[in-house]
Amino acid sequence: MSRKLDQFINDLKEELSRLLSISFGVFLFVLFFRPFPFTDFDFNNSLLFVGGLGTIVFLIMVLVRITIPGILRRNNPEGNEFFLPAYFNGFMIFLLSSVAFVFYLRYVGLVGITFFITFKVVLICLVPPLALTVIDLVNELKQQNEVLIVEKKIMQKQVEKYEEDILNKSIDFPSENNSEKFTLQVSEVALIKSADNYVEIIYREGDSYKKKLIRNTMKNIELQIKQYSNFLRCHRVCIVNLHYIEKLNRNNHNHWLTIRGLNEPVPVSRQYLLKLKEAV
Repeated sequence: MSRKLDQFINDLKEELSRLLSISFGVFLFVLFFRPFPFTDFDFNNSLLFVGGLGTIVFLIMVLVRITIPGILRRNNPEGNEFFLPAYFNGFMIFLLSSVAFVFYLRYVGLVGITFFITFKVVLICLVPPLALTVIDLVNELKQQNEVLIVEKKIMQKQVEKYEEDILNKSIDFPSENNSEKFTLQVSEVALIKSADNYVEIIYREGDSYKKKLIRNTMKNIELQIKQYSNFLRCHRVCIVNLHYIEKLNRNNHNHWLTIRGLNEPVPVSRQYLLKLKEAV
């Protein structure tokens, strides 16, 4: 029993501020705009009368959103969470508020109930469920956003871990007849260029770049490094390491890359431009 009471109190605390705000909004609207003829009351009695309307709204919202779900959870033998559909909650708040308003106006405020009075009651009683619907939607979107942020951070860590693992791997660049082999870490290779019958490998050593010529074809090298996603062909004669790209430049119809710390423009052909833009 104590646990059920604690659950009710926790639900009430969570909902209390928004329910009070909506009830107070109804109170202020009726007080200042006076949609109902209660001119027989003096100022103090008017405050009490209008306060009763706000209290009705508050109690009905507490009943529908906290008390009834709490009873249903208590009577659920499996102990699963039970949630009433949002549209049902809204309809119940609207219906009960409308009926309670009409009875309160008729028997407490001695207001004659006409079609116009009933119409105004309906409009006023539509506000609380609509406001709660908007609040619930905003809260749901916030929760979804928080979940997406967490998932994004997890994915970013996984990608960073994956990239770190790849960059720390060694890659061999053999000559075409396997008479020579040049080994570098993936993270050290900045650029691979075709140079007639050779392939020029531009790599970073410390704070400077160095070059190594290997007798091989770009086609063979491209097949060899295909497993590493950070290498991308940007031109018929160039393969670039995406981690070294500083900027994609454009002049008229020409595009080229600026490599971080390397004073050498890298051409970009239209054939590979779109894929490069997606990767950068």
